[in-house]
Amino acid sequence: MQQKTLHLLLHVLILIILLLSFPFIYMQDMQDMQFHDVTLHQLTTPSPPSSSSPSPSPSPHSLPLIPRHHLHPTTTTNHSHSQYSLNSLLLRDQLRVSSLTHLLSPYSSYHLSDFSSSITSGLDLGSGEYFIRIGVGSPPRPQYLILDSGSDVLWLQCLPCSQCYSQSDPIYNPSFSSSFSSIPCSSSLCSLLTPNSGCTHSGHCLYQLSYSDGSFTKGTLAFETLTFGSTTITNVAIGCGHRNSGLFTGASGLLGLGSGPISFISQLAGQLGGAFSYCLLSRGADSSSTGSLIFGRSSAVPVGAVWVPLLRNPRFPSFYYIALAGLAVGGQPLPLTGDLFRLTEDGDNGVVIDTGTAVTRFPAPAYGVLRDAFVASTAGLPRAEGVSIFDTCYNLFGFESVRVPTVALLFAGGTTLTLPARNFLIPVDDSGRFCFAFAASSNGLSIIGNIQQEGIQISFDTSNGFVGFGPNTC
Repeated sequence: MQQKTLHLLLHVLILIILLLSFPFIYMQDMQDMQFHDVTLHQLTTPSPPSSSSPSPSPSPHSLPLIPRHHLHPTTTTNHSHSQYSLNSLLLRDQLRVSSLTHLLSPYSSYHLSDFSSSITSGLDLGSGEYFIRIGVGSPPRPQYLILDSGSDVLWLQCLPCSQCYSQSDPIYNPSFSSSFSSIPCSSSLCSLLTPNSGCTHSGHCLYQLSYSDGSFTKGTLAFETLTFGSTTITNVAIGCGHRNSGLFTGASGLLGLGSGPISFISQLAGQLGGAFSYCLLSRGADSSSTGSLIFGRSSAVPVGAVWVPLLRNPRFPSFYYIALAGLAVGGQPLPLTGDLFRLTEDGDNGVVIDTGTAVTRFPAPAYGVLRDAFVASTAGLPRAEGVSIFDTCYNLFGFESVRVPTVALLFAGGTTLTLPARNFLIPVDDSGRFCFAFAASSNGLSIIGNIQQEGIQISFDTSNGFVGFGPNTC
């Protein structure tokens, strides 16, 4: 009897020791993790721009990058504006992602020779989030263009216009330009348009771009002179749209920065060295601030950037794919297989970096693990109801500061990009609700959206096949 009692006491003692050790083990794990200690002001207001690399020489091919809300200010109250802006942003985002996932699916009817398909970017309503202002023609006429890293063609509305949407600037009239020259059907550039375009009765090359919501632009292909600040570039192939329809947010057209054969970058590869960089202005910046878009190897390839290989997908050559290997929360790699992010030999799945998509998407299994790890590390924060595609939100009303785990992208080769807290925990209303700004994709495609890119200089060295992150911010 005494022996049984002794054994029972021993078991109880062991159990007590184990129970007492659990908090210690948990605290050890938490101590090993990496956190951001941030004020709510830091989550809603951009940090001052910084540069940790030597200042590049001034680039003649540099221009401001303007966010949508600076181009179209509103007079509504802060609360209604905030909610409207979020709702409209997420609606535009859903439309673009739906189009991208349809286009880049294994069942897409895309063929390399189909010009109109090859340049379809998923810009479903033409609702780009960032704009640039350039001069078109001789003398130059200033025009706003939507920036899109997933498109190839630079196009704008032109007179005579049988069908045009409303835009901020007067519609471009090529008859006022001494440098405008229609491209003949015999041109090798025009051969890229077959079989979906054709020729005019006078033998000029036609182009046609369609979007899955019914938006479109149709017109003639032409050579024209473009002016970037004080720099003039001649003989750029552009689309001069005489029939256009869609919600293009007042922009005159679109600047395609994709890697396809007739994109602006490809046309000027010899002059620019296949290099460009951009820095997307962070949310909350005042209207006097702008991001930047820089062309040219001397300024767009900074020293000190974190470089990651670009992957080429022959099925979809316009898009920029990157080799993502995994994700980490609090400095701890998540238990994810590399196959979740792999670009297959058939050109399916993979990870696209895109300026037109706002919210980063991962395949559902990867997103679920990422979200659960973040939630486990923020157990002390009060939860709030989800919003639209955001299923993980917090009520931070009354908080001055919070501690949240770091979130990092792990690339092939061991490179890590740790995101600032404001690039993944964002305000969604004026009552203190913040949401985890990631979402699940409907298939195997991952998209790195512009919320996660904000404030970070992102550089593309297409000649050598790399994309760089940092070191500069905006």
